[in-house]
Parts: sequence; C-alpha cells; structure tokens
Amino acid sequence: MIDERRLTTEEKALKINLTSDVYGCFAEIGAGQEVAANFFKAGGSSGTIAHSQSAYDMKVSDSMYGEASRYVCEERLMTMLTTEYAALIERLPKKYTESRFFSFCNTVESLNYHKTNQGQGWVGMRFQLSLNEPPNDVIIHIKMHDNSNRAQQDAIGILGVNLIYACYFHNHDLEEFLSTLVHRLPRDRMEIDMLRFSGPSFADVDNRIIALNLVKRGITDATMFDLSGSVLQPATALYKKNILLMRGRFRPVTKVHIDMIEKGKRQFLEEEGIKEENVRVIFELTLKDLTADGRISDKDFVDRAELLSTLGYTVMISNYLKHYKMVDYLSTIARGHMMGVIVGIYNLQTIFDEKYYDNLPGGLLEAFGRGFGHDVKMFVYPANEVETGELYCLENFDVPKNLIGLLQYMKDNNKIAEFNEFDRGLLGIMSDDVLSKINAEASSWEDDVPFEVVKAIKFYELFGYKKKVIAQ
Repeated sequence: MIDERRLTTEEKALKINLTSDVYGCFAEIGAGQEVAANFFKAGGSSGTIAHSQSAYDMKVSDSMYGEASRYVCEERLMTMLTTEYAALIERLPKKYTESRFFSFCNTVESLNYHKTNQGQGWVGMRFQLSLNEPPNDVIIHIKMHDNSNRAQQDAIGILGVNLIYACYFHNHDLEEFLSTLVHRLPRDRMEIDMLRFSGPSFADVDNRIIALNLVKRGITDATMFDLSGSVLQPATALYKKNILLMRGRFRPVTKVHIDMIEKGKRQFLEEEGIKEENVRVIFELTLKDLTADGRISDKDFVDRAELLSTLGYTVMISNYLKHYKMVDYLSTIARGHMMGVIVGIYNLQTIFDEKYYDNLPGGLLEAFGRGFGHDVKMFVYPANEVETGELYCLENFDVPKNLIGLLQYMKDNNKIAEFNEFDRGLLGIMSDDVLSKINAEASSWEDDVPFEVVKAIKFYELFGYKKKVIAQ
C-alpha cells in the first residue's frame, strides 16, 4: 500500500496521467496557470490532456466565454466548465465513448505587485466517474495567504492536482477527499471557504455537512448556505449588502428568536440608507454551540439548519466564539455598508466582560475597536430578571463603573440601542426548556415555537421527538 501522505504533487499528477481512461482539458484564467504545468512536468501527459489554454487577456476571455462584468467569480467559472466540457465532447466524439472526460477550470486573482489585494479565486472540476454517464461538478472558492505572487501560483498548482486526484481516487470517502484536497497546503497558505458537490455520483451528499467539516477541520473559519441548502461563498453572497446578524444555539428555534429577528429587522430598516431589498439576514451557529460531550454532532447541526431553512433564513457556521471576531470578519466583507448585530441583554454582559479579552494586547478596547468600529450597530433585546422577573434591558444594564463611559460613548455614537418593540409575553421562553419538554414528551413545547417549526420537528423527528404510535 502506498502511503499517500508521502506522495508529492508530481507523483499524484503522474498517477493521473497513467490512468488510461481519464482524459480532459485545462482552462486557466488570471494567475491560475500552474495546474496544467504540473501534469506536463510529470510526464505521460499525452494520454491525459486534450488541450490546455490560458485566456490571460480579458478580451480573449470574452471572445471565448462571452463578455463579463466580473472575471474572478463563480458565474465565470461555471461558464468556463460548461464551454470546455461541451467542446471536448464535440471535438472528440469517439474518444468520449472510450474515456472518462473532465474539464478543469479556474479563474484566480493573485497578489498584485503592490500587495494591496487579497489573493482569491474559483476552481472547478467537471468530470465523469463512469463512461457515458452525466458529469459531476466540484466547485471551490479559495483565499490565498502567501505573501508573494509566485508562492500563491505554486499553491494553486498543488491545489489543482490535489482536486483532480481526489475526484478520481477518493470520491467515495468525503473525509479522505478533504484530506487529499488540502494535502501539502497548510491553512496559513490557503483557505477553502466554499466547497460544493453536485451530479449523479454525489446525489446523496449533503453540502451542509461539507460546509460544517470545512470549519470543523480548520480549513476555513466561516461558511454559509441558503434556505435550499446550497452552499454559498460568504463574500460573494454578501457583496454590497447590509448585514443583520443574529448569533445563537437555536436548539430549537423558538418564538422569542423570531420576535428578535423580526422586530430587530424592522428597527434596522429605520437606519439611514437601509432598504429591504439590500438587507441579508444571517443566523449564525458557532462551532462551540454544535459541541456535545466534546464531539460535534452532524445530525444535530443538520436538524438546526433544517429548521432555520424552513423559516427562510440564511445560515452561517463559524469558528468565531467571540463576538468581536465574527463582527470583524463580516464587517470586512460588508465594507461601505452597515451591519446590525442582534444580542440579548445577557450576551451584552459577556461582551462587556474584560476577562473575555485577556488574549488581546489591547484588551477590551482593542476588541471593541475591531468588532464595533465603522458602520456596526448592536440592537439589545431585553430579558426577565432571573430572580425578580423584572424587565432587564439596556436602560438598567449592569455595567462595571469603569466601563460606563464606554457604554455611553456607544449610545452617543449610534453604535448601540435597545429594542423599540418586543413581545414581553415571550421573554420566559428558553430553548433548553423547550428541548427538555420535547424529550419528556410534554406537548406544551408546541406553544413555544413557531408553527412551521412544530411541523418540521414532528415530521423529521428532530431533537429526540418521537411520533406516538396508536395501538390498534
């Protein structure tokens, strides 16, 4: 047995070249011109590569794939994959009956001369696993962190070989697929923040689980998907959008969560320049909140994602335990647009806890500067006092004396506000209590969650719910 952990990029390329029924083409735009070169250098490529091309000039690219407003984007990649795969079949109809065809494409922006940009790009593979069957797609978005153009190009070359190798030799084991994909590419060189499978060979693959595993394995810190379960690349999905973020466990989603997001959105829309059509609402689950007994449960994650999707919301999963890191990440994407963050009053206590920021040289002030800087505003939802049952809100928020000035600064500069409206009757609902009621088979839990969620929990038997069997 070959220890694949020791295989070089050249050895993987050679193995693919020597697989007699694998045959395809390469099309690489921009900086991604290193993948095909690895196959040529490995030897034996004449039986594998039909052609390789690089439309570096935008006008040439337009003549091949049509005019575009953006060149480094998923839409351009999909056009390339479709065009190249179809051309291969049209040019070589007899070869098509004898070989498993593929088209490998990428469109990549590497570090510029002045190092003022983020190297990033889209990489895709359209390929057959069996003769005469419809092809499959694997689509990836990458962010590159090497500090030189040459190093980034080398990294793309490694990634491309890894991807083709994984598609043909590890397509039935997604854990091994991921390991192969990032082989010899540590996170400080390259980040993969979106990975999507489609096609007949991957009909049973849940791309949300793939997204979870990207974060779980540290391949990226955040990824997201929409209400249909389609995986999204965060920067693309949130491009020129105002973001309204709500973080939580959502185990399960309750009526108080819905009140928070609906009333919070209404208040967010009152901010200057915010319009309904330009707002993206995100429910975010942190990896910590998916952990039970030290392990991350894929099923529990999908259960929660299913419920949020039922309600029509975009779901994000992240490694960002601390609020300022999550907000810092999203505000970078939303640069030039506003970001709203919905927090409960007890979450605000954690945010104002100085011990929370011992890891930062600048402590709490550094965290607030990074997380609640330009165009970020917190909306604080109240709660009932645990002991007295009285309303606990921003007006009577218990902040340490040395931080009263900071809180006042945030109020004066429109960085924090309490909810104008909320349903006082919902404040007693707690997700943990709802979960306990479900497990205890007490029907009263149905009063605490939205009707759509009740139906979903019962239909899919989520969170331990068991359908009652009526004796005949």
